[in-house]
Amino acid sequence: MGLIKSAVQAIGGTFGDQWKDLISCEDMGNDTLMVKKTTPTGQISKDSRIIVAPGQVAVIYDSGSILDATAEEGAYNFDQSTSPSFFAGQFGAVFKEMWQRFTYGGTPAKEQAVFFFNIKEIKDNKFGTGTPIPFQDWSHPIPNQMTGTMSPMRVQVRCYGKYTFKITDPAIFMRNHAGTANVVTKDDLVEQMRSEVIAAFQNVLNELGTSEHKTPVLELPSNTDEIKKTMDEKVFDKPIRDRGLQLVGFAVESVTLDDESSKKIDNYELSSNSFMQQGTLVGAYANAVQDAANNEAGAMNGFMGVGMMNMASGGMVGGAAQTPFANNGGAASTPVDPYAKPQPTPAPEVAAVQAPTATPVAPAPVQEGVKCPNCGTMITGKFCMECGTKAPSNEPKKCPKCGLEARGKFCTECGTKIEE
Repeated sequence: MGLIKSAVQAIGGTFGDQWKDLISCEDMGNDTLMVKKTTPTGQISKDSRIIVAPGQVAVIYDSGSILDATAEEGAYNFDQSTSPSFFAGQFGAVFKEMWQRFTYGGTPAKEQAVFFFNIKEIKDNKFGTGTPIPFQDWSHPIPNQMTGTMSPMRVQVRCYGKYTFKITDPAIFMRNHAGTANVVTKDDLVEQMRSEVIAAFQNVLNELGTSEHKTPVLELPSNTDEIKKTMDEKVFDKPIRDRGLQLVGFAVESVTLDDESSKKIDNYELSSNSFMQQGTLVGAYANAVQDAANNEAGAMNGFMGVGMMNMASGGMVGGAAQTPFANNGGAASTPVDPYAKPQPTPAPEVAAVQAPTATPVAPAPVQEGVKCPNCGTMITGKFCMECGTKAPSNEPKKCPKCGLEARGKFCTECGTKIEE
């Protein structure tokens, strides 16, 4: 029993009575995957005509076995006296195995039918990660102070996109999913496929997050080809292939970080910017020290400028600058700032330079422990802390009459009153 490809002729008119049965399937569109067609008697008689449209595979089925199949569009005559023809197109190996091995249990004792399979690419299938999934992001590496190595930042992402698929093995699809149903649509399996697609995508993310690929988390949408290539090479979509299907296209349309991961990256960026600024200050500090050392005439001025810089930076540049990735627990030493210029060691003669001590202007002697002439409070400074009256001067005064130095209110020589 087999198919004979016939010349293209009109179905109606004078040729209509040439065909005992006419079996065909309208266009399946993007939603129908398989349709079962038969005659009112459930038997396909000799010289019945079968029409196969573009994008379809027709499989002649008889009581659980495969009689013949075609993947080439056109008109065919069914002849019970011929052997299978298998106009296989791209399905040569599949059709051969179908004819030799395919049996489907639980079928009626006598039933003949034509199963039409939609082999076009089934598009517009959406997927999304309902909950965030982990990803190792190498675009924000974290230094390990103990080992001197870098580790990826662990983030949680939500991904959304679309995928396409097609039937690649009608026999497996029929045996493992469709059975002998009259109609199978994509709605019958997309929910299950969505879970399998997300699982496959998770495996791809694990692969892209390794040190071999180091794919940045926010660049996943632009790595569609790499994602699909990895999925195919690692056969991460095996559960889908086990139903005679295969993913054709896979596109990540958007990637969003959960709140905690967004904060991690924001803090990382802020710390990195601060770290770079600290590196600039440390470099400037080193340059200033070197300039001061080389400036023989104004070494003191140079070192005073260094001191002012150190105070302006909160004392950071005077010591080891703390990096944004330093261990706050203090167990590990602070790593060296990679952005800072090496600070030169001052030459011995420069290190020995001592800043000259300026001669201060001596203030007027202040009488300590005297009473305020205004309120009587004991004064220890220049002014009374209670009323602000200036403290009496401790400088000796001369008697206006005899010229003798006097420290009290009256001259000890002549008794003349001393003016305050």
